[in-house]
Amino acid sequence: MSRNSHTPRTFRCTVGAQGRDRTQAQSRRRGGQDFVAGILTSQADFERARPWGLTGAADFDGYLLDTAVLLREARQAFGRVRARMFHPGDYADFCLLHRLDPADPAARDRYLRNPSLRAQLLPYQGEELTGDFLPRLVRARDNGLTLRHIGLLLDRNLSGTVAGGPGNEQESADPRVRSAFRQGGELFRRMLVGAGCGAYEFRCVVEAPEGRLTADARILHWEDGAVRLNDEDLELVCAVFCAGLALELPGVAVLHGSQGGAAGCGEYRQVAWAWQSTGFGWAPASLNLGEITARPGFSLGSVC
Repeated sequence: MSRNSHTPRTFRCTVGAQGRDRTQAQSRRRGGQDFVAGILTSQADFERARPWGLTGAADFDGYLLDTAVLLREARQAFGRVRARMFHPGDYADFCLLHRLDPADPAARDRYLRNPSLRAQLLPYQGEELTGDFLPRLVRARDNGLTLRHIGLLLDRNLSGTVAGGPGNEQESADPRVRSAFRQGGELFRRMLVGAGCGAYEFRCVVEAPEGRLTADARILHWEDGAVRLNDEDLELVCAVFCAGLALELPGVAVLHGSQGGAAGCGEYRQVAWAWQSTGFGWAPASLNLGEITARPGFSLGSVC
């Protein structure tokens, strides 16, 4: 299973679509740099950001159309384009903390370049903004905050172990964290292999100091063994497992959905499996998680 790297190269930041941003993107076509965009993801956020002059669009629909043009031109100019949710509340807090004027374009660029938030970046590959991409940006922000929480926990409890910040547990300087990240990935792989082909939703929750760590993922498992899920969701699942294993924290995991495929004459059955950890390994368990009632999952040790 692949994962995205969140290590940034040199980049150009912008919010929404403005003429001067498009001109600058085109003038740096040969720069070999990344283009990073901050995108407002809802009508409410668009209205809240109006006083800061982020865009000249009259309404949110117009803003999305202008932003789509900007992103398309940026892909032609830069090749690599990344985006993150522009969260007005986060931005206002950032400007207050650093004594910046929210209407100043330099403040927006500084907010988007903030290294501690790089785990919120997603690659933009030409997706329709009105499809699943905006919800993914919202989830990436939530995921990034969880990754930051995990990084701080590991730093605090394992003596500064996560070199490079949140989202870099796999490349940590501490072998305990690297090992826990690999174990977490292997746990998730065994859950998916044991489930077989189907369309599933996954949630794992680890009870950590200062707040619960949660990761969600939607999964398509094809009959040939290929698995499709968003890289940022895979990153977070492995990181939550990593924190639980490295710090010996209790947790639960549920995998549920429709099991089956075309090879079974199109027959599907609803399944829900659960596992639980007391901080020292994961074992099958009966569990009610929200509206989901899950039976004990299969033994992970029996899955190759």
